[in-house]
Amino acid sequence: MTLVTGSIRKMRTSLSSPVSYEWVAGEQTLAMNQFLGQSLSLNFLGNINCVHCNRLTKKSFNQGYCYPCFQRLAQCDTCIMKPEKCHFAEGTCREPEWGEANCNIDHYVYLAHTSSIKVGITRGTQIPTRWLDQGATQARPIARVSTRYQSGLVEILLGQHVGDKTAWQTMLKGNGEAVDLKAKQRELAGLCEDGLKDLQQRFGLNAITWLEDGDDIDIQFPVLEWPTKVKAHNLDKTPEVAGTLMGIKGQYLILDTGVINIRKYGGYNVELKVNG
Repeated sequence: MTLVTGSIRKMRTSLSSPVSYEWVAGEQTLAMNQFLGQSLSLNFLGNINCVHCNRLTKKSFNQGYCYPCFQRLAQCDTCIMKPEKCHFAEGTCREPEWGEANCNIDHYVYLAHTSSIKVGITRGTQIPTRWLDQGATQARPIARVSTRYQSGLVEILLGQHVGDKTAWQTMLKGNGEAVDLKAKQRELAGLCEDGLKDLQQRFGLNAITWLEDGDDIDIQFPVLEWPTKVKAHNLDKTPEVAGTLMGIKGQYLILDTGVINIRKYGGYNVELKVNG
């Protein structure tokens, strides 16, 4: 039975215990947790619509954009992945108004436990969505900064002592042992004290605020069984993917036949079916 068909986006999440997931296809949404333990199939219908302008594109860039949008939009620039390369102050931002609204605002530097402890950055409006999309089982904001550029500089500083990447295959094999993020924050504060003071002197004392209070956020994902080996399905190579839904973590559907990163296929026209 076909459940929904259309141009998909990353799954919508909400923080509950466990995390609630919704499939998004065009204007349609579908609660996904209810299908745990059931046989599903995803059929890529061959068309890709740009997630920004909706034009048909033969190839997706940066998780869903057509090439003209990928080249033109500020949200597709390299400084989004590497905020320390922000060039807004140089007057060369692709979309200055977008940069003002999305980059020159408060950001948070955080610690999260995904495959291991990692440091990351996000806008306040993306808390806790950012952590849910990453598959983090624990998260903790540790600093508030005035701009995305500054958050990138703090991330680089802390990244000398803690990782900034998620090993996605490890993340999908289980939750791992709980960690003490508050203790890690204290450790980083000592290790990076001089560097943090230098940044505060450069940008102003209030530009970078170290957050001492607050509690870790614990996150539970809807998983019936973890895979022992993680194999990724690829809709470009195999347009139809089927299997029993064993869990959802981050933006991955965990099927008994392999996993699939839904965010990777933004804009793909997909038919989602429940079998049997």
